[in-house]
Order: sequence, then C-alpha cells, then structure tokens
Amino acid sequence: MAVSSADSPHVLVLRALGLGDLLTGFPALRGLRRAYPDARIVLAAPERFSRLAMLSGAIDELDPTPGLGRLHPRQRVPDIAVNLHGSGPESIADLTSLQPKSMLSHRHADHPDVQGPPWRADLHEVDRWCALLQWYGIACDPEDLAISRPPGYPDRSGVVVIHPGATTAARRWPVDRFATVAAALRNSGYDVVLTGDSNEIELARAVADQAGLPQSAVLAGTLGLLGLVALISDCRLLICGDTGVGHIATATGTPSVLLFGPTPPKLWGPRGPGEHVALWAGDRGDPHGDEPHRGLLLITPQRVLEAVEGVLGVKT
Repeated sequence: MAVSSADSPHVLVLRALGLGDLLTGFPALRGLRRAYPDARIVLAAPERFSRLAMLSGAIDELDPTPGLGRLHPRQRVPDIAVNLHGSGPESIADLTSLQPKSMLSHRHADHPDVQGPPWRADLHEVDRWCALLQWYGIACDPEDLAISRPPGYPDRSGVVVIHPGATTAARRWPVDRFATVAAALRNSGYDVVLTGDSNEIELARAVADQAGLPQSAVLAGTLGLLGLVALISDCRLLICGDTGVGHIATATGTPSVLLFGPTPPKLWGPRGPGEHVALWAGDRGDPHGDEPHRGLLLITPQRVLEAVEGVLGVKT
C-alpha cells in the first residue's frame, strides 16, 4: 500500500501516450487526487497536452515526456510512481530507474519485485486504470470523464464537425466516404466543418473538395487543442473514426458517431454522458496497419448517415 495522504507525497504518473489515452486516464488521475489531496501530482506526458491535462483538476504539473525512455532526468525522486502507461516492461523500467519509494503498476514477469494486478486485455481502457488503482485501495469512478469548455474561444454552436484523420491508416475511413457524408449533411442544410492537426490539412481539404464544401469549412491546422475542445463542446455532432478526438466528445457530452475498425468499441468506445453511436462491423485486426482495416471498410456512408439521422432526429 502506498504512503498515506497525510505525508503529502510527491506522486509521478507516467502516461506518455496520445490524446485518447490522456482523456481515458482522467478517472484514474482524479481517483489519485482524491486519495492524496495534499500531494504534488506530476503527470509525465507529451508537452502538447499540458493545458488539457490541467482541465482534469487532478494534477499540479505536467513534466514534458514524449514517450518511453524520456523521463525528465532532473525529476525529484517520487514517493509514489504510478504506471498508467502500459503493461511493461519498458514503462516499469522507466519508473523504477527513478527509485521511487513505492510503485503502483501492473505486475510483469521481467520485474518480479514490482507487485500489482495482472494485465487484462479484455478491459475497457477507462476501466483498466481504475481497476489498477482500486487494487491498491484507491477508489475511482469510471464515469468521471467530464471536462468543462475552455473559455475565450469563438462560439460555433450548431455546426457538425467531421474529423477525417486518425493516427494510423488502419483506423482512417476513406476520404471519398467522409466526403459523401459531408455532402449529404451540407445538402440537408447543416453547417459542416472539417478538423485535423497540422499534418491533416491536405486530408481535410480533400474531403472538402470532394464534398463541395468551401475551403472556409476547413479548420484543420487552425485550432489549438483547447480550441478544438471548445469547438466540439459547442457543436451539434461529431463524426470521426476511432481516434482521440472522439474522446473529447465523450468528455464534453457532445453527441457523436464514431467509426471503429480493427478495435472493438467495448475496449475504446465512448463512455459517460451524451448520445454516442459506435459503428463496428465486428471484425478485429492490427490497429497500427498501413491501410484501412477491412472491418472499417464494411461501414458504408449510408450506415453512417442512418446513425446521424438517429442522433439528430431528422433525415439527412
């Protein structure tokens, strides 16, 4: 068991992963905060998530950490190291190298001195990290996912957001299919905008061109992360693949239609308040593949538009 909260410990949490990983980790981070209200909790995660991570209300600082093997060498020796990164052994080795006084982690055969529950591949990502902390006596609420809209951004209430990108090709629905959906929504009178990061500008422009949308509809590359959160908080509906942006809709309670391919929604699908439709053909595969997964390709534009109609309550 970790030291008591009365000792005001220094807690270092490793989760140097992506956007969806950060947001699905919020319930565990908030459980830690409730367990150690006086602790200094530092999250080791990519620097670009710093402001979003603070919206959790659970951490005091983000230590810029782009990935494994990159923990800050000047980091104070933690009283408690928390492995919310993965099943190991690399993440465990990263944290044990800091010589923490105690460690909260799943067990791994390569690190017999580290106690913890076994890794379970069948758990939803939110439940996995809550269950880990609960094994150590730290209560977590898996539904504690919500974030508030960041202030100071333009109000775009009523738009429909389509986010065609995804980290890997296996989870990226084809451009022409997104364009078919975008065009149908435009023809039904909806204000459609396209989002993406700076690497996805051309992808968003291609969808706009094929859908007959003006280039002003392309917001890809123009929004910072908190600007994207504000947009999704305001919008009428988000349509995207199995990617981190979908978890923003979950966190803000925004209706969403999400397209899953190689990974089943029961592992990474939407949780929490709001109306969310997760489309999945029932197939599994490599989420890191270099071409769209065959299960993802079984999802047709018509099926997506039917889901959109169900959420919006009107025919598109």
